[in-house]
Amino acid sequence: MTDTSAPSPAAPAAFPGGAELFRLGPHVAHLNHGSFGAVPLPVSRVQRELAEEADHDPDVFFLGVADRLAKARTRIAAHIGADPEGTALVSNATEAANLALDALRLAPDDEVLVTDHGYGTVVAAAARRARVRTVALDPALPDEDAVRAAVLAGLTPRTRVAVLDHISSPTARFIATPALLADLAERGVTTVVDGAHAPGMLAEPLAGGPDFWFGNLHKWGYAPPGSALLVTAPAHRDRVPAPVPSWEDHRGYPRALEYRATVDYTGWLAAPEGLDLLTGLGPDRVRAHNSALAAYGAELLARLPGLTPLPSDDRIAMRALRLPSHLGRTQDEAVALREEIASRLGCRVLIWAWPGGGGLRICGQVYNEPAEYERLATGLRSLLDGR
Repeated sequence: MTDTSAPSPAAPAAFPGGAELFRLGPHVAHLNHGSFGAVPLPVSRVQRELAEEADHDPDVFFLGVADRLAKARTRIAAHIGADPEGTALVSNATEAANLALDALRLAPDDEVLVTDHGYGTVVAAAARRARVRTVALDPALPDEDAVRAAVLAGLTPRTRVAVLDHISSPTARFIATPALLADLAERGVTTVVDGAHAPGMLAEPLAGGPDFWFGNLHKWGYAPPGSALLVTAPAHRDRVPAPVPSWEDHRGYPRALEYRATVDYTGWLAAPEGLDLLTGLGPDRVRAHNSALAAYGAELLARLPGLTPLPSDDRIAMRALRLPSHLGRTQDEAVALREEIASRLGCRVLIWAWPGGGGLRICGQVYNEPAEYERLATGLRSLLDGR
């Protein structure tokens, strides 16, 4: 815990015009961009125009949508350094995880390694298909080398696949680093990387070349909800199943995955606009600003009795802190505290459950201002005093 007598940290400057790019309500401090994101107004406008286009002439829109999706995918792939022929548009990271695991055709006795920091529905997808071995990672592990050593120590001769977070959602830690991916490949373990937070946040989200990688575009990539990617290495592409039969099945991966008859494609078609917007704002500038804001908020919170900051990385626009040992021990307790913070303080944060005391995660985004983190820290002090 930080010494409360230390000088107050310097507040980062607001991002010029950042708040005006979004439609967020003024009465809630949205410090949880990492959960659902928020869609910038220019991207929403393009999506509305696409919906109007579909309404005006559905035949023309739907008969040409597969080709337009391919063009959108190519634009997105250029932003993240991916091969467009190995990249497929999907709805979210959970869907992508299921498609990747189906491609591996696991037997019930095959072993899939996961960690206890993994996203719940992704871990559940692995458990539906094979035997899961969970590696416990102490949230306070000091660095990437310690995380890497713990994961490698969890391998057994039966381990066929490792499903790992690129950046862990609750604890905001790098797990699937290039060094760890290289170690796993050397041992013949297929790697499936949950990069839900990587597009837009990281300059090189595909570093390390995993066998399967998936990431959401609707978080840090400024895309509409329901926009994500699955990137697949060449050796596995012809085994990834399409989620539904369609008239594009004969095209194979990735078009067979993307075309789903008469569904709403406007989010996927508008998704490149979000990454274009990020490019226009200056990705390095946005990333540095967002990380500095999250760090500022974490430093304020670390002054509160019982809150302990976890190891962090300047490349990540999220920060996590452990709560006092009697808070957030179960999912029910975590949800109750999250909603109490929202209703009493007007702040949206993530509260994650953990035995022996859960944690709190905050994020930084161009629409946030230092005063919002100050409001959270001041209000949380009073709230925790009553507990």
